[in-house]
Amino acid sequence: MILPCIDLMDGKVVQLVQGRDKALEGDAPLEMLRKFAAFPEIQVIDLDAAMGRGSNDDLVRLLAGRAVTRVGGGVRTVERARALVEQGARKVIVGTAAFTREGVNQAFLASLAAAVSRERLIVALDSKEGRIVVKGWREATDFTAEQVLAALEPYCSGFLCTYVDKEGMLQGTDLAWFRRLRQATALELTAAGGITTLDEVRELLSMNVHAALGMAIYTGRLSLEELARLG
Repeated sequence: MILPCIDLMDGKVVQLVQGRDKALEGDAPLEMLRKFAAFPEIQVIDLDAAMGRGSNDDLVRLLAGRAVTRVGGGVRTVERARALVEQGARKVIVGTAAFTREGVNQAFLASLAAAVSRERLIVALDSKEGRIVVKGWREATDFTAEQVLAALEPYCSGFLCTYVDKEGMLQGTDLAWFRRLRQATALELTAAGGITTLDEVRELLSMNVHAALGMAIYTGRLSLEELARLG
């Protein structure tokens, strides 16, 4: 499956480079939904909520009410996860709060799974220089995605794995990393970060890994028509 991404900041659709610098703004959210109508599911990330500086709840509700969505950003409480589901999100993505300094935050994930169901939960494994990063990719942990996959499996239905080193840079992604992750879990995997070419998308799909696409779509490097035929 191919998932176009809608990242929200200050009430607008944006694309960032490595989660820091705004590179461009997209069309209005509903116009982006119209462009993405051929795809079965959309990934929506509330960047303001992820960075702890407000939220775009009205836009999330609007998008989730009109398309099948998986939504992330600032899911640090059970109440936030429940709110996203009530706003219409089919699945909820949890990142920072899934981890402690020591590893997996099992108590929080257990309460989250009990509240919204394991089937609705996706854990974000954002990796930079080989380590999982949290808090808007500003803080590195001491462990790798491969080290925590097994411990996370009881609490979620899949993983969103972002190769932060090349995210938003249109320089390609790390297919070998995604191949290792695919071998480490039977749960759903979605790849993100640096995916630039149709060949990369095809390779990911051949591994049974979904592709979440942002910058390559927004800059026109990848054609929505060609992607729809693949996806």
